[in-house]
Amino acid sequence: MEIRDLTPEDLDDVLDLRKRAFGPLSSSDNDTWRRAVLPSLGEGRYLGAFDGSRLAAAARLRRFTQWWHGRPQPMAGVAGVTVGPEDRGRGVGTRIMRAVVERATALGDAVSALYPATTPIYRSLGYEHAGAQYNVTLPAESLRGIRPSGPVKIRRMGPGDAAELISVLHRVHAAARSSGPVSWDEDTWSLWLENKDDFLYLAEDGFVVYRWRGGDMRVESLVAASPDTTKALWSLVGSASSIARNVVASVAPDDPVLWLLRERSHEEVTQARWMFRVLDVAAAVERRGYPAHAACDALVTVDDPLAGRRSWRLEFAGGSGAATPAEEAEVVLSVNGFSALYAGIPTGTLRMCGLMSGDERYDEALDMAFAAKPYMLDDF
Repeated sequence: MEIRDLTPEDLDDVLDLRKRAFGPLSSSDNDTWRRAVLPSLGEGRYLGAFDGSRLAAAARLRRFTQWWHGRPQPMAGVAGVTVGPEDRGRGVGTRIMRAVVERATALGDAVSALYPATTPIYRSLGYEHAGAQYNVTLPAESLRGIRPSGPVKIRRMGPGDAAELISVLHRVHAAARSSGPVSWDEDTWSLWLENKDDFLYLAEDGFVVYRWRGGDMRVESLVAASPDTTKALWSLVGSASSIARNVVASVAPDDPVLWLLRERSHEEVTQARWMFRVLDVAAAVERRGYPAHAACDALVTVDDPLAGRRSWRLEFAGGSGAATPAEEAEVVLSVNGFSALYAGIPTGTLRMCGLMSGDERYDEALDMAFAAKPYMLDDF
C-alpha cells in the first residue's frame, strides 16, 4: 500500500470513494467540491492510499484558523476520510491517518481537529473528544421580537466581502475570548459566498449566513461584537416568522441569543461532537491564549505514540504560555489527555477516565490556565 499526494487526475476516483462512503453529490455540489479541493492538491493537503493503481483511501487536511481563548492559530481540519468498502478492516484507515498527522505537523500546524464518523480509530492516533457544534431549535416568532436600541447598518454580502468577513471574525472571537471556532481561508469563503440559496448579510461588526430548510430557517453562522448588531441580525432572521415556524441555528453554548429570548424553558439542542489533537506541544502552547490572571507553572510528561514521550515545563503569565523541555515529570498525560486538557476538559475528568495520572499538585493551575468552553459553528 503506497501513500502519496493526490493529483487532479485522481479526483474522479476520490469522488467514487466519497459516493461509496457518504452517498453521491449533486452535479452542482460536485462542481463546487472540485473547485474547493483543487488548491489543497498543490499544497500537499490531500493524501491517498493506493493498492497498485487503485485508490483505496483518501483524506484531506483543510487549512483553518482556530481561536483558543481569543487567540487565532493555524489548524489542520481533517475531512473527507474515506476508505473503499473492500479495504475496510485492513488497517488502511489507520495508515492514512498516521500519514495525515505526520503531514499536518510537517506543514507547521500545531493542532488538528475533525468530526468523527467513529471514535476508536481517531482516539488510537491521539485525537480526543473536545467540543461540539451546538444546534438549537428556536421559535422564529421569538427572534422577531428582539430589537436593537438604535439603527444598525446591514447590507447584503457576496464573494468580494470574504476578507472583510474574516476581519469581523477575528475581532469578534478575540473580544469574546472564544475557544474552538474556526474560519475558512479567504478563497474558500469567497466560494461559499457564491451560494445563491444563502441569505448573506454583513454589518460593521457582525454577519449572518442563513437559508431555508424545508419550512424552517437554518442559521449556519451568526456572529456579532456588539449588543445592537447581535439583536439586529437575530431580528433579521426572525423576520421570516410569518412563514417559518422554527429557526435551527449553530450557536455557542452561551450565545447571547439564548438570554435575549422572552421565554425560555425547554430547548431542543443537538450536538455534533468534534475531536482534537495537539501535534506540536511547544508550538501549540505558545500559540494559545490564556486567562490574563493565570500566573503559574507545571511540569508534565506527554506520551505521544507518534511523536514520542517527552516532558515539559509549562509556564503561564499575562495571557501567554510557553512549553520548554524538562526532566521526566510525575504528572503523565497521554497525548489524548493533553489534547483534551488544552481544550478545557478538567483534570478531574481526565484522571477519572485514565488520560492523566501521577502527582496532583498542578491540577488546579492546569485547570485555571486551560479553562475553556470549546465549540464550533462550522461543520467540515
